Amino acid sequence: DVFAVSGMIVLSLKYFKTDLYQLRTQSNMETAKLCLLIDDDHDDQLVFALAVKELHKNVRCIIVDNALLGLMKLENEPDFVPDCIFIDLNLPGISGYDCLMRIKQIRRLAHIPVIIYTTSYRDEDVIKTYDLGGAAFITKPYRLNDLASKLDPFF
Repeated sequence: DVFAVSGMIVLSLKYFKTDLYQLRTQSNMETAKLCLLIDDDHDDQLVFALAVKELHKNVRCIIVDNALLGLMKLENEPDFVPDCIFIDLNLPGISGYDCLMRIKQIRRLAHIPVIIYTTSYRDEDVIKTYDLGGAAFITKPYRLNDLASKLDPFF
């Protein structure tokens, strides 16, 4: 099932079929890796979900449309500790950089890898990501299998 709560989409990708509406919940979710994707582009959200599905791993993704929703979830739910967080740089309202900085200030999340996931190829963006404590910088590729291979080390 897909659960939409306050602009969030909760996905279980173990049994992902062809689109977001055909997801089924994995029965043993405690062994699933948990990932948070913060990206306002619904097409990019779908491509991300399909790439994770290509990995054939037990991954549960929570997808939010903006940094404010992601930060609210991370700051207000002490039991919510994802295994990794992916953030688009170009978000409405709070930028991806500002979101990264705020996540790194949350003590219980400081060790979580935060990956910038963006269309940018700019060297300045890569450098700034690492300067702010980002774990990696992924430029959104055009091919699904390229994205899957870039995501694989995080799951």
